[in-house]
Amino acid sequence: MNDRPLTLMAVHAHPDDEATGTGGVLARYAAEGVRTVLVTCTDGGCGDGPGGVKPGDPGHDPEAVVRMRREELEASCGILKVAHLETLDYADSGMMGWPANDAPGSFWRTPVEEGATRLAGLMRQYEPDVVVTYDANGFYGHPDHIQAHRITMAALELVDKKPKVYWTTMPRSAMERFGEVMREAGVDLPEPDPEEQAAMAEIGLPDEEISTWVDTTGFGGQKFDALAAHASQGENIFFLGMGKERFTELMGIETFVRVRDTTGADLPEDDLFAGLR
Repeated sequence: MNDRPLTLMAVHAHPDDEATGTGGVLARYAAEGVRTVLVTCTDGGCGDGPGGVKPGDPGHDPEAVVRMRREELEASCGILKVAHLETLDYADSGMMGWPANDAPGSFWRTPVEEGATRLAGLMRQYEPDVVVTYDANGFYGHPDHIQAHRITMAALELVDKKPKVYWTTMPRSAMERFGEVMREAGVDLPEPDPEEQAAMAEIGLPDEEISTWVDTTGFGGQKFDALAAHASQGENIFFLGMGKERFTELMGIETFVRVRDTTGADLPEDDLFAGLR
């Protein structure tokens, strides 16, 4: 008899991504006895330094940022009760078009086959029943998110055990509501330039195209605290300013697109493990 626990593997690009897109499901499924495995692909070295110092600015020390963000990642995993943290430690590639994209050792310029081979080894080790990562555009076009998608999908072709596979997404209805709730909560939103605004309008999917809606409202506090653990990146998680209750109201449902099924479970579904238990 196979007594291996049901296992969820989330593959993310940077420290803090685990909390933003999947903090709720990581916390919820850990509480339900599912073994949770987080794979973080990059070291986060292109993040902000202490005091909000930006990459390339005087005083930005990438090695210090990497150490700080690793500590924050471990704290976040503790809050979310992640059972196993695996780090591939590729160099953070920065935003699309940054010189860091082409730096030696950057995740963006790493051959997909290399990253996929390493990730496939972890898949064989943990035998996940469910794998979650980003869509082909990395949700919003970040090179490391795109690369995480690529190596995940390639790794899945290298392993014998075929899990259910999901891509993270957001309903367009929630994206529209997000700005309204933020303003109601008195949070100052950064003003996007027209190009960013156009890109933002393409993020997420129409509600009817989303296959899986997981209620994680009972774990909103943990998700909030996990994000707060990444305090060095506070500018990028400004929505914590709305407080836990409002945050949970807005971020309490995590949504996914099921792209590979092994169970025949009906859609839409409200559980990543539908058909597996």
